[in-house]
Amino acid sequence: MGRMDFRERVVLGRTGLSVGRLGLGSSYGVGADALERAYGEYGINYFYWGSVRRPSFGEGIRRLAARHRDDLVVVIQTYSRFTAWVPRSLERALGALALDRADLFLLGMFNRPPKPAIMDVVRKLKDDGKVRFLAVSCHRRSTFAQYVREGVFDVVMFRYSAAHRGAEAEVLPLLTWDSRPGTVAYTATRWGQLLDPSRMPPGEQPPRASDCYRYVLSQPQIDVCLTGSKDDEQLREALSALDRGPMGPEEIAWMRGIGDHVHRQPASRNPLRRMMQAGS
Repeated sequence: MGRMDFRERVVLGRTGLSVGRLGLGSSYGVGADALERAYGEYGINYFYWGSVRRPSFGEGIRRLAARHRDDLVVVIQTYSRFTAWVPRSLERALGALALDRADLFLLGMFNRPPKPAIMDVVRKLKDDGKVRFLAVSCHRRSTFAQYVREGVFDVVMFRYSAAHRGAEAEVLPLLTWDSRPGTVAYTATRWGQLLDPSRMPPGEQPPRASDCYRYVLSQPQIDVCLTGSKDDEQLREALSALDRGPMGPEEIAWMRGIGDHVHRQPASRNPLRRMMQAGS
């Protein structure tokens, strides 16, 4: 059973940062006013400047940072595999957000450990105060064992949903001690497939998006669940997960049954397009 009150912030692993249980991503469409409401009403403070960087999302970060900078956790992502581009990517993002540092600098989609030259660059960025903590995302779950063992990254980010449960065997058991890295899960709705009536078992109603987020956050080793809300309505539904709280055993079994059914079906031919339409 997850930590009981989803509206209470938790500590993001060994970073010591206090974070709300839902994180908001920049790629899908939710804008500045919605970010301010989420912060004011629910204390949402984890903002992910990720793959698609929408101007209104950036405006929301700038507005909040003007008044609450020390309370925000701003994540800047880079996919760069070239050492010279890594600091440029960071500086470009910081300029767009009018910030002097990133709370987390995320190396995106490193299914194999970064080359030593890249790690030298990001360590220097950290030493220079441009970055407070380092994070990594990865689709190859077996690589997380090395990341956790070596302790270079302060936060790890991985796929997890009722339909993608491999992390329960390969990632979460690595994260059971007090000084563990912070944990962030994404694709809680499996790119909207867990919400699609056409993908449900016969006679079964689809879960709500908030059910998908509740399922993820009911894992006690997971600190933050990312949500990709494209409008105010979707964000309200996501935030309702915090009011509804952890799932009980019957709800978890129900979600797993639906997840198994969805997982057995053919994947979308264009998962990126589906992701952008449906959120996380």
